[in-house]
Amino acid sequence: MIDLAQKMAVSHLRLGVNIDHVATIRNARGGRHPDPVRAAKLAIEAGADGITAHLREDRRHISDNDIARLKGEIAKPLNLEMAATAEMIAIAVRTRPHAACLVPERRAERTTEGGLDAAGGRAELGPKIAALRDAGIQVSLFIAADPAQIEAAVALRAPVIEIHTGAWCHALLDGGKAAADAEWRRIREGARLASSLGLEVHAGHGLNYASAEAIASLREIVELNIGHFLIGEAVFTGLAETVKVMRAAMDRGRAKVSP
Repeated sequence: MIDLAQKMAVSHLRLGVNIDHVATIRNARGGRHPDPVRAAKLAIEAGADGITAHLREDRRHISDNDIARLKGEIAKPLNLEMAATAEMIAIAVRTRPHAACLVPERRAERTTEGGLDAAGGRAELGPKIAALRDAGIQVSLFIAADPAQIEAAVALRAPVIEIHTGAWCHALLDGGKAAADAEWRRIREGARLASSLGLEVHAGHGLNYASAEAIASLREIVELNIGHFLIGEAVFTGLAETVKVMRAAMDRGRAKVSP
């Protein structure tokens, strides 16, 4: 029989809210408003299980001070999304967020455009992952749902992967049913493989209410990290309301998972 703890483990899908683009709006004019730390607190009050912030090398949105304040002021886990550079590793080790998600980063890109090449970068990534792990930080690798990348995450001793859902979300909007179905199968099979290998599986990038509800039905995925869509919708309905609606969509999707 399935006990209550097992049922809860299946039913609850964590929501991490990325507050980067609150900082983007602030930085467009300078000053302190709107405050991403205030946004993080509102998101948590509305049902977020954690907060994600991407400290980029060029500091285009989130600042070092934002990270320090988030670590000191929010009551839920902080996930520091970052490039795998010596500077960022040092900041993470000093700040000690709950988690660090390593992503590829190019200065010219507007957003993270693809998954990290863990398979091709094992020699470089290994010492950096070890440094984060030694500091007590949960390491996550932001990768495509590709078997070679998933197996590389296992070899690198990264306990968590975050599956890049951008190609699937793009296909849902513009790529047609065949492309969307192919990307969905890739995510589904990747999540199953990762879970079977002992990895904790997260997902994110490009998710909206409908796609988050759909992906919530994959029992292997335990956390979604969503930012740009929520901040965009907050312009019209308020941040607390967008988080609540997203939480409800995820819960509807999760209800389709059998214990």
